[in-house]
Amino acid sequence: MSERHGTHFVRSAEKTLAVLRAFTPEHQELTLSEVVQRTGLDRSGARRFLLTLVDLGYVSHDGRLFTLTPRVLEFGYSYLSGRSLPELARPHLRKLTERLGEMTAVAVLDGDDIRYVLRVPSPKLLSVAIPVGTRFPAHATSMGKVLLAGLPPEQLEARLGAMTLHRLTESTTSSRQALRAELTEIRNQGFVVCDDELEAGLRGVAVPLRDAAGEVHAAVNVSLDARGTTPEAARERIVPPLLTTAERVESDLRLKSGG
Repeated sequence: MSERHGTHFVRSAEKTLAVLRAFTPEHQELTLSEVVQRTGLDRSGARRFLLTLVDLGYVSHDGRLFTLTPRVLEFGYSYLSGRSLPELARPHLRKLTERLGEMTAVAVLDGDDIRYVLRVPSPKLLSVAIPVGTRFPAHATSMGKVLLAGLPPEQLEARLGAMTLHRLTESTTSSRQALRAELTEIRNQGFVVCDDELEAGLRGVAVPLRDAAGEVHAAVNVSLDARGTTPEAARERIVPPLLTTAERVESDLRLKSGG
């Protein structure tokens, strides 16, 4: 929280958002000390922000641990309610899930993460709970790599220079040089097959969703069990219908916008 901003900037708003962002799918319950560590706030300040959020109903507190409440979802739903992408993409993803028997999803880039805006579950991966609004590191996901590959070169270099490439599994791409080369390949071929990078045994296949100007603004993917089949077999089975689905979503988006 050391960036320079204009005179309009409200530092307390930045600190409130930092506290909310301290909670992640991997860290859903935090002590005050952990919030201090993850935000860089002093202990008394972090405590005031947390207790204010408790009073407002966005955080709960059991005397030791702080946890986000479902009320925080109103922020995501307010955003999504005014957007056409999830609404238009949902029937196409349902058809793709029925055809392949695999989980499908749409995500957008949110800082160094992806944020899910739509998910259609499958019977095969019912144990994988990824609600709308969930964030994952972009460098370790198929949709994240597609979205990073779609950035203009100068934006991508700035993003790569600032990112922390956490190693989530033994297969996670944690080298900037390796990630940069992989993104170039993804940009050229128009899809990616990503194995075991976010979680061991999980394979993601993703393609971009483009706007009328050809800019990548979202990604759509299929998630499946990586065991028992090769990446090549997954590519042959999944990439063609996934590309077709993306084209249909893009077509509906153009019609919706009058393009």
